[in-house]
Amino acid sequence: MIRILLAEDVSMVRGALVALLNLEPDLEVVAEVDRGDAILSAALAVRPDVAVIDYDLPHTDGITAAGQLHERLPGCRTVIITSLGKPGTLRRALAQQVAGFVLKDSPASYLAEVVRKAAAGERVIDQQLAFSAFSDGESPLTGRETEILRLASQGADATEIAEALHLSVGTVRNYLTSVVTKLNARNRVDAVRIAAESGWLM
Repeated sequence: MIRILLAEDVSMVRGALVALLNLEPDLEVVAEVDRGDAILSAALAVRPDVAVIDYDLPHTDGITAAGQLHERLPGCRTVIITSLGKPGTLRRALAQQVAGFVLKDSPASYLAEVVRKAAAGERVIDQQLAFSAFSDGESPLTGRETEILRLASQGADATEIAEALHLSVGTVRNYLTSVVTKLNARNRVDAVRIAAESGWLM
C-alpha cells in the first residue's frame, strides 16, 4: 500500500482527490492539509511514501514545501499538481527534487499512475512542458531587475519601489526600462505579463 499525504487548499477539490485516490486498491491517503506550512509537520507525523502537493497553497507555496520535505524526509517523494503549466514553475520544481509534475486538467487516473511511479523512484514530467522548460532558457533578468519587476507586478509605482529597496526613483526607472528592453516588451505591464508567464517572478 502506497501511503499518501495530500495538500490542497480548496476543500471540494481536496475531498474529490482523496476519494479518487482512495478508490485505487494500492493507494491510501493517510493525511490531508490545506496550507503549505502544515505539510512538513504532518509528513513527519505520518511518514507518507508520496506527498501530492498543490502548487498554489497559502502561507508556503507547494514547491517551497516540497523542498523542505525533501530536506527533512528524503524518503518521501513529492508530486506537484498545478494549473500553472509554466516552464519557470517546472524548473523550480525540478530544482527541489520533485518526482512528478501534473497539470490539474489531467485525467484522475493519470495522477494515480504518477503517484505509483514516484513511489517506485521514477520521475514523471509532462513531455511537452519539460521541452518548453529547457528550450525557453533561464530568465535574462538580474536578481535586482526581477525584484523590481515583482514589486511592479504587485501594483507598486516607481516611488514606492524606490522606498522599499532604498534606491532613487531614477535608478528604479532605469531598471524598469532595462527590463522592458530585455524582454522585448511593449511597456512595463507587458514585461510583467511576459515574466509571469515564463515563471520568472516566482
